[in-house]
Amino acid sequence: MTAPIATVIRSPPAARMRLHRERRRQGLRCLMIELRETEIDVLIGKGLLNSEMRHNPRVVREALYAQTLGSAP
Repeated sequence: MTAPIATVIRSPPAARMRLHRERRRQGLRCLMIELRETEIDVLIGKGLLNSEMRHNPRVVREALYAQTLGSAP
């Protein structure tokens, strides 16, 4: 006879904390920043961001990385 498999149920706060700790171990930090429309316009003007993608947070983040760090992670 085999032992029953235990099911682990994590609460949403516990899952968030687990992901937070994993990101910290990987050296990542989560920061929220505010950009002015004019700052986004600068990214577009430098050719780092397509004007049609100005409302896509992922694409804006990648353009900001390219502007400040030289490449997106």
